[in-house]
Amino acid sequence: MDGFSDLGFFALLVKQGSLAAAAQQLGVTPPAVSKRLAAIERRLGVRLLQRTTRRIGLTPEGETYLVDGARVLEELEALERTVAGGRAAPKGLVRIAATLGFGRKHIAPALSRFARRYPEVEVRLELTDRPVNLVEQSLDLEVHVGEPPDARLTARLLARNRRVLCASPAYLKRAGEPTSPRELARHACLFIRENDETFGTWHLRQGSRKESVKVRGPLASNDGESVLAWGLDGHGILLRSAWEAAPMLRSGRLRPVLADWALPPADIHLIFPTRAHLSAKTRVLVDFLLERFEPHREGDEDGGW
Repeated sequence: MDGFSDLGFFALLVKQGSLAAAAQQLGVTPPAVSKRLAAIERRLGVRLLQRTTRRIGLTPEGETYLVDGARVLEELEALERTVAGGRAAPKGLVRIAATLGFGRKHIAPALSRFARRYPEVEVRLELTDRPVNLVEQSLDLEVHVGEPPDARLTARLLARNRRVLCASPAYLKRAGEPTSPRELARHACLFIRENDETFGTWHLRQGSRKESVKVRGPLASNDGESVLAWGLDGHGILLRSAWEAAPMLRSGRLRPVLADWALPPADIHLIFPTRAHLSAKTRVLVDFLLERFEPHREGDEDGGW
C-alpha cells in the first residue's frame, strides 16, 4: 500500500500549498515532510515539485502524478464502497471556488443546506474574482460564470443567466433614454473591469444585427455589488447579470434600457474533472447543486431570479 499512501500524501501536500502547512496538517515536522517527498521523487526518478521557502509549484511530472493519482485513489474508494455494499456515506474535504458576488449570494446559502444533509463532507469555499485553475489550485469544483474555459474538463449547466442593461429612473429622467446602441456612447456607463479585452466595450444583438459600442463613464470596479450600488444612486447605465439585477427591476428601482436588444449571456456552469473520476463527496455536491438550481435552468426569461 506504499504507493497509495504516497499518492494520498502528495495530494495533501499540494492542497496545503507548502511543506509547513502539510506538516501542521499531518502533525509532523517540516523536515519530515521534505524527507518523505524526497523519497517519493527518488523512487520515481523525477522531480514532482518546484519548491521555495514560501510556496510550491507542480512540475509537469508532478501534475500527472497528482491528476492521475487522484483517479487511482478515487477508483480505490469506489471499490471499497462496492465491497462494503455501498453503505459508506460520502465524507472528506471538498474544495470549491466561485465568483465573489454569485458565490456570496447564492452558493454560500446552498452550501449551508448541503452541510446539513451531508455532515461528513467538509466544504471549503473560496470566493475570488481571479481566473481559477482546478489542477494548480487543487480544487475539486468551480462555479464558473460564462463560457467554460477548458474543453478538457467537464462542464454542467447550473443556471441560465442573461445579462441586461439598466439604469435608475432618476438617471434616465435626467439624461434621457437611449433608443439605439450607438447612443450609449454619449451616456455615463458603469461597468466591471474583468479583463483588458472587454473593458468598456458592450456587444448587442437584435436578430441578425450586431453592434459593438465603446462606452465610458465616471465609475468602474471589479466588484458587481459596487457597480450595482452606483447604478441605484443614479450615476449611469450598467450591464449586470439577471441574477443580480432582477429584484431591482421588479421593484422599479432600476429600469431596463434597450430591452429589445440582447447581450451575450453569462450562463453559470459547474466545472470539474471527468465525471467518471469524481469522488463520492464531490459527486454528491455536484448533484445537490444541480438539483438546487434546477428552476434557474428552466425558468422565465430572467431565469426566475
